[in-house]
Amino acid sequence: MIKKTKLDIEEKVLLEAFESGEFKSKLTPERKKMIEASAAQTFKKDKRINIRISSRDLTAIQRRAMEEGVPYQTLIASIIHKYASGSLYDVTANNAND
Repeated sequence: MIKKTKLDIEEKVLLEAFESGEFKSKLTPERKKMIEASAAQTFKKDKRINIRISSRDLTAIQRRAMEEGVPYQTLIASIIHKYASGSLYDVTANNAND
């Protein structure tokens, strides 16, 4: 079953422009190569860890991963990567300092 996503007006305009060929990539071969190398390095998984979490948390993560269409271990690795790189942070910890 394919889930249809409702698009707002702006999203519809962008999709129509993309599908009609109005958008052209300015990605150079050199830039593409650099992005690919960076992505490969970022997602290189060369370490293994074992953690214990509550069954409730694991079930919630597995549910979220299923909604996203990714394996739950991939979702966990993504969350850890985002936190480690600074793009994901604890909102409640920041609110405590305000």
